[in-house]
Amino acid sequence: MKEQTLRWPGGWARIGPWRGSDDIGYLSIGATRPPPAPFVDRCLESLRRDGYSRVVTSALAPAETLPFADRDFGVRERLHLLEHGMTGLTRAKHPTRRARRSDRSPILEIDERAFDEFWHIDHVGLDHALRATPASRFRVCEAEDGIVGYAITGRSGLQGYLQRLAIDPEAQRQGWGTALVDDGLRWLQRHGVVRTLVNTQLQNEAALDLYKRRGFTLCPVNLVVMDRTL
Repeated sequence: MKEQTLRWPGGWARIGPWRGSDDIGYLSIGATRPPPAPFVDRCLESLRRDGYSRVVTSALAPAETLPFADRDFGVRERLHLLEHGMTGLTRAKHPTRRARRSDRSPILEIDERAFDEFWHIDHVGLDHALRATPASRFRVCEAEDGIVGYAITGRSGLQGYLQRLAIDPEAQRQGWGTALVDDGLRWLQRHGVVRTLVNTQLQNEAALDLYKRRGFTLCPVNLVVMDRTL
């Protein structure tokens, strides 16, 4: 099933398979204000026609959730939202390098080990993460036995995003995550970014600790991922 973009006067929605699933659809909203309920209905009908039986939203701020709650969406996951003011950046001790096409299989194996099943990505999901912003940086860290972690950092204008970060569980607490976060932040700074955002699951204490140590601070509101049956 292919991804498609639907538009309304105040924004757009991207719909397609969730993590490459044939059964679960994905609904991502891009807008400065919540979409009207009829537009949400239009998205749901399109997903039904494509054969999906369930739909998952992108991460939503509290003010964005109302039209989805009105259409019987429930909260699937709550996420911390953190921001970085792009000051006090440092250089980590571990080097990183540009990810190659041949790295994708080991990268996805690391992703599978690092995240709960709901958050796993496949080749399609990896492409989506790389295309989520106008510009992106795709880096890996390597130990003697091969790749131990990867990061995708994106930017849009003066706004930066740490899109995806995964470290092999057996290689955690060794500075690899620090190296990838610092690499991404320094790249964003070179391109004039003044604020960078990242989100993480409430229960992911290791990631939360890493981001705080690298200068991120918690935003006053959390994000939510919502879902419903179709």
